Amino acid sequence: MSGSPGRTAEPGYYLLHHNSLTGASCPTSYNLIPILVNGEVFGEDKEISIHILNNNFNEDSLHGIVMEAQDLAAPLLRNISMCTAIEEAFVGAEVIIILNDDIENEFESLENRIRARLPLCELFGSLIEKNAHQSVKVIVAGKTFLNLTTNLIIRYTPSLNPRNVIAVAMVLENEAKAMLARKMKTTASDIKDVIIWGNITGSHHIDLRKAKVFRYDSAIWGPPSFSRYLLNLIFDSEWIRKEFEASVNSWSLTRYFQRGVSSAHCIATVLKFWYHNSPPGEILSMGIISEGEFDTPAGMVFSMPVQCKNGVWFPRTDLTETELTEEIKGAIIHDLQQEKLIALGEVSTYQPYLPVAGITPRENRVRIQIEENLEEEQKDQTEFFSIGSLDFSEGRSSQEPLEGNDFEFYEN
Repeated sequence: MSGSPGRTAEPGYYLLHHNSLTGASCPTSYNLIPILVNGEVFGEDKEISIHILNNNFNEDSLHGIVMEAQDLAAPLLRNISMCTAIEEAFVGAEVIIILNDDIENEFESLENRIRARLPLCELFGSLIEKNAHQSVKVIVAGKTFLNLTTNLIIRYTPSLNPRNVIAVAMVLENEAKAMLARKMKTTASDIKDVIIWGNITGSHHIDLRKAKVFRYDSAIWGPPSFSRYLLNLIFDSEWIRKEFEASVNSWSLTRYFQRGVSSAHCIATVLKFWYHNSPPGEILSMGIISEGEFDTPAGMVFSMPVQCKNGVWFPRTDLTETELTEEIKGAIIHDLQQEKLIALGEVSTYQPYLPVAGITPRENRVRIQIEENLEEEQKDQTEFFSIGSLDFSEGRSSQEPLEGNDFEFYEN
């Protein structure tokens, strides 16, 4: 069998990316498949085969998604099939997407929900270990216990490079950007460098210390690369201090099952960055196996800032002066440790975190950050204005751009 004209092929067979979707009957799958086969993720010359399964290997709920995918008549979709035999799961898989989108029983205890992850991860881990390609990439996404699931998959795939198993934090990251954009009356895509620390679907922290806004409608304008610190542009600091993170978490919990589009987009974007590099200099949050970065426990799956380049990710350990204080880190580490201990049966009850007394509260941290960022921004603006001059000659109106070296100035 030879490759189609204009597509990458090896002698005798197509070059394929085999994608196995678990949890394939959930809304995210319906939105993800069209993105995977449009060429943006793996490349416009790569045909793919998709094998879908759910956690009970029942084909009844998968017929519809197979038929709809076939109806796409997508040129890059070579084949889509259901996996209903456990022993055949993940055979030859180069990419595996695990979707933790199950609707949980609200009356079931937290401990029972945590313990329920173990047998499924043990099963999937053994099948990945036995059947998948040796360099398989595993992406864990969804609503429930992402860090724990990622950690358990790593535990039960001992021959797999642990750096090839990651959890998607971009859904939460983008929700935060969207909420900030609504508050600022700007576009979410113009907000960059929001960091998600810790347990993506548990105890986490949304860090705005490095966050920047581009193309913001204000008295100061620059080229597309010009940005300002977000914390200096939101004048309602009370909202940042007390309502923002709680609002993001509340929105995430109540609207999750209507957001298959955003979940699918984030999974595809993370895959695209992993294969083709993330934007230079831009911060991406990802749940990864820690090797001690930012003084986090080695072997713990922890969401932190990363960058993707040449098919690998690496932590942004060059970042300094973030909001990851010892208080925040202590609460997150405790939460992750408790989840793992309960899942492995080493403790029976989740023990709440007891914070260390005398730590500066978040309200004061945000105030200090705003003041520090404002000082740095004022310095940047001084340099900004020193390289050009305002010129109202030759009939220019005050609303027209005035060029000064690489920048443009507007006067309100």
